[in-house]
Amino acid sequence: MPTALEPALFDQVEEGLKNVIDPELGVNIVDLGLIYDLAWDDEYDALIISMTLTSAGCPLTDVIEEQTAQSLDGIVERFRINWVWMPPWGPERITDDGRDMMRAIGFAI
Repeated sequence: MPTALEPALFDQVEEGLKNVIDPELGVNIVDLGLIYDLAWDDEYDALIISMTLTSAGCPLTDVIEEQTAQSLDGIVERFRINWVWMPPWGPERITDDGRDMMRAIGFAI
């Protein structure tokens, strides 16, 4: 049964995940609001990342998984991405920083 992360580990993981850039939008997955939950699975001794994508048909899950592995190297030994489709992602989940990044690259948001 997954449990909440310790605050220090949560912060490290979140900072690491800011290095994972959505290949279609050019903004990190944290500020896009794609991360729904971070938890620890004691049974498998692994981080569980519940996240979504901007569209369910996105063909770039492998790219995101590879970037995630690289960004979490040295933070956690194992992780698993739990792809979540409900509730669907919407632009209201984008952080203020994410909105600034999107405006900087030409999105009218």
